[in-house]
Formats: sequence, C-alpha cells, structure tokens
Amino acid sequence: MVNKRILLAEELIKTCALDAFVFFHLPNIRYLSGFSGTDGVLVVVGGETGFLTDSRYTTQARQQVVADSVREYRVKIDGILEFLAEKGAVRVGFESDTLAYATVSELREKGGAYEWVPVSREVKSLRCLKDEPEIEVLEQAAALNAVCFEEILSEIRPGAREVDIALALEFALKHRGAEEKAFDFIVASGVRGALPHGVASSKTIAAGELVTVDFGCRLNGYHSDETVTLAVGEVSPRLREMHDVVLEAHDRAIDSVRPGAALRDIDAAARKYITDCGFGDYFGHGTGHGLGLEVHESPSVSPRADEEAREGMVFTIEPGIYIPDVGGVRIEDTVLVTAGGCRRLTRIPKGFRTLPV
Repeated sequence: MVNKRILLAEELIKTCALDAFVFFHLPNIRYLSGFSGTDGVLVVVGGETGFLTDSRYTTQARQQVVADSVREYRVKIDGILEFLAEKGAVRVGFESDTLAYATVSELREKGGAYEWVPVSREVKSLRCLKDEPEIEVLEQAAALNAVCFEEILSEIRPGAREVDIALALEFALKHRGAEEKAFDFIVASGVRGALPHGVASSKTIAAGELVTVDFGCRLNGYHSDETVTLAVGEVSPRLREMHDVVLEAHDRAIDSVRPGAALRDIDAAARKYITDCGFGDYFGHGTGHGLGLEVHESPSVSPRADEEAREGMVFTIEPGIYIPDVGGVRIEDTVLVTAGGCRRLTRIPKGFRTLPV
C-alpha cells in the first residue's frame, strides 16, 4: 500500500514540474513511508525514495520504513543537501503550509544551488482520498469512541466536574487500546456551551443544562472525532429548540453528501437551515473538516471550500449554535464519501437524549 502511495508523490512532482520533493511534515512521511517516529525527512527524487533521520531513529526506521534507502544524518539540512546532490536534483519542492520559515531560510542559505519551490494545494490533496486500510482503522477508532462513551455516560450528572468527565473518557479510551487522545477534550456545560472550543474546566454540571462533549482518540496513527450534546434533566424550550435545529441541520448536510457535490453546498445545507430558523448569527465556523492522520486535514467543508466531494474522502459534519450567556449545541459525525452518497463512521446516536438527575 505504501508503494502505491509513493506513486502519488511522484505524480505531485510531475504536476509541479519538480526534480524532487522533500517531505518534512510527519503525517505525510508516515503516509508515504510508514515511519511513526518524531523526526526525519523523506526525499522523493527520480523515482527513488530516501528516508533520512538521526541516530535516535535509525534502528526504528530500518525496521519500519518502506523506502529505497535509509540514511543517518548528524545535521538534518546537510543530510538533505548531500542526498539531493547525489541525485542531481535542481528544482526541489517543499510543504509550504507546514514547514517553518526558519527551515526554509536555512535550506535556501545552505542550498543556494537549488531552486526551492513552495507547494501547497497539491500537498493538501495528497492524503485526501482514503484507501481501504485507512478506512478500516478510522472505523475502529470510531467504534472505540462509541464503546467508551457508553462506559462513562452515567458519570455525566449534576455535581460532576467537566474535567472529571474528560479524564474518565480519556482513561476509558486508553484502557481499551487508544494510543492517545486526539485533542484536548471539550466538555462544555450550561453557558460554557457557547464556547465552540470550551475545553473541559472545573465547572460542575447542573440539572437543566445541556452538555457538549467533543472527543476522539488516535489509533494506529489515525484519529476519531465526534461531538454529542446531551440534556441533564429537563432543559428549557429554547435549549431544546437549539438542539432540534442543529440536529436537523446536521442531518440535511449528511443527506447532501455524495460524489460531485460541492463542499460549499454541503456546508450551505446546514448553514441555510440554521439561518432560516433564526440562529444564523450564532453559527460561525465551517461545517466540517477532513480527518485521518491529522485531526484537521483536507478537505474543508465551509463556505470558502472550492472542491467537490469525491469517493474516498473522509470528513466531519459538525454544525452548531452558540449563544453567549445561554448555551450551545454541536452535533458531529464523521462520514466517508461512497459511490452512492456517504456512510457514517461514527456510531453514537445523535438524537435528543435526557440523562437522569
């Protein structure tokens, strides 16, 4: 599978009229070579791949990496330039969206004989379509979400602290095999629900509040991402209305996902409904984002998106309403674009649910 992915990198080189490409971004390196460490570079040039790293990872790389050669460097930039010189490359691409400016400056200063070409769009699309092994592990990560959420559901009750809910969920995920949490979990209750990124705090949950839980895990390098909003006891009619509107917007967006659908139109399916219901001023972020080796990757599902959905894309659908001093609702599922539409990878039911007090 990795060998097939290298063909995508070679196609990128041809499309951008390059002689070589140096990959620094670790998710891209893992995708193209299998390396799961935290430092190294992958150079693709002339139909050949070279993985370069330091002494900390040489043994791991030789066991793990799929490449034509694995080399050890003492100074990263020097190792890259030496490899390129051997291959006779001149026009060399790099990942402009993720590579630090200081590193680019050093490449240009030390490697003045080369033309360093920033590449953005083509790199973003490199991992955009998931293959079967990727889909399988994404499904496994999503299944882990569902099992662990049910395990800790009874702990979401009046008097519990948001941070304790987040900790219980993280423990459950790791206990069942997750490598790591995908991000700092959002547990936002009551008025804190109006914070789209309301990371769990010491606030205690009270009866009559909505609680938004946004969480995920990393499994074999791939991430899950899912958001549930629950009622703790009876909530006000306004809060219930907010939940119903977001759920309908979420469902409409998912129903619009199919190959060839403009990603901005999928966003619009959710956004228009929320606006028509009078809550348009309270939904500011995009409807979704790609998911895979990174929690946020291509494609983007937003009003500014300029791509179409394609079979094999995996992205979230997560509309929300956030009203200051009132509360908030977000409902999120991860979907896979299929030939006939889409399939949800996440499994937790998203209908309105009231927890006992």
